[in-house]
Amino acid sequence: MRQIILDTETTGLEWKDGHNIIEIGCVEMERRRLTGQTYHQYIKPDRLIDEEAISVHGITNEALENEPKFKEVADAFLDFVRGAELIIHNAAFDIGFLDAELSRNGYDVRMRDICTVTDSLLLARRKHPGQKNNLDALCKRYGIDNSHRELHGALLDSEILADVYLALTGGQTTLMLGEHDEAEQNGEATFKRVGEEALALKVLSATPEEISSHEQFLDLLDKKSGGSCLWRSQEMSEAD
Repeated sequence: MRQIILDTETTGLEWKDGHNIIEIGCVEMERRRLTGQTYHQYIKPDRLIDEEAISVHGITNEALENEPKFKEVADAFLDFVRGAELIIHNAAFDIGFLDAELSRNGYDVRMRDICTVTDSLLLARRKHPGQKNNLDALCKRYGIDNSHRELHGALLDSEILADVYLALTGGQTTLMLGEHDEAEQNGEATFKRVGEEALALKVLSATPEEISSHEQFLDLLDKKSGGSCLWRSQEMSEAD
């Protein structure tokens, strides 16, 4: 039930060319609700940032001069995401960079060793084939306000993606518990936590009348399908 919506910003487009991650942003969801817990970290790269990349995310070399290297923050990051399902838009890009950084810094672990990965871009392409499915297009399609997104940013984009993912997979059911502070750029990751008691969900059971109507409908389906109602087959399998 624990999901981490993740985004990164980088010095360039290809990790194979030695480009680095310079920002990681994550927001946590449990039971399709934002918990208010986040991970946000700026990282000093081993190389200069491409001018084209700066025009996208606005992060300069000077801004990262006093930030930690990836190896200094890797353990805290891995602890935050371990065991979760990662929701990433164009996951191959971010996972490729994260795995490359782990490898360069002597880690044997790779992201898919400790997390499952869901690519929200692939979900969007299956649901909206032949249409634009970048974050801006999806925000417009689902009526999600992203007017504050003048430049890309890992934490901001992960927050927007959380809303997009919920809309894409069945509707907006988020409950933000607390407001995000401004991300500090002092070399320390920013965390926010809420108590588990805030995540309790009310469970509603079907009434006898609803159960009776459901059974009548299944009887009709079973008759129409010549005894091949999949729901009934599933019920029998669970009973066995």
